[in-house]
Amino acid sequence: MLRVFCLVFGYVFGLFQTGYLYGRMNHIDIRNYGSGNSGTTNALRVLGKKAGLIVFIGDFFKMVLACLLVRIFLKGDPNTDLYVLYTGLGVVMGHNFPFYLGFKGGKGIASMAGLLVSMDWRVTLVCAAVFLGTVIITRYVSLGSIFVVILFFIQMVLYESMGAYQVAPGSRLEFYALAGVLTGMAIWRHRANIRRLFAGTENKLWGNKKKS
Repeated sequence: MLRVFCLVFGYVFGLFQTGYLYGRMNHIDIRNYGSGNSGTTNALRVLGKKAGLIVFIGDFFKMVLACLLVRIFLKGDPNTDLYVLYTGLGVVMGHNFPFYLGFKGGKGIASMAGLLVSMDWRVTLVCAAVFLGTVIITRYVSLGSIFVVILFFIQMVLYESMGAYQVAPGSRLEFYALAGVLTGMAIWRHRANIRRLFAGTENKLWGNKKKS
């Protein structure tokens, strides 16, 4: 029952579509421009640096707040970190598939960044370094995002197997599966980007677009 509650609780927080709301404040539906999603990168490209920062902050902190509240409410529970992960999954699902917008939202990467912070500072530092390094070197935000979610999964499994999190022994496989679902969902949401990366036509964060 707690698992379902955390999923639903997180989904409600995920419904706060920062990019969509900011776009409406500027009299556009951001999903009709650029890449067609309501996330940070598209807001940055369509509406500029200020919009990108605002959207990132909103999508980041809705995850942090949801996970923090669950951690406070369930403090001392042997499965606290498992429930936080369920909450994180709910937030990402709400962000990616908001029912009131026809299930057309973002890709969940800014929210995933909030989950990293909510779970483990060590994971956050490694992922942040890899993301920044990848984007600076390649200028591909999508590639940096994909690397981050893969590293997230690897580190969740590694640190949990070392007993770093509050997860009951009988729930370890469930914890790994949840981390895998979050990673798989993020990669699936980037499937078009992956095709463009292989084709050499993916848009870079700055500089001219490559032409096929």
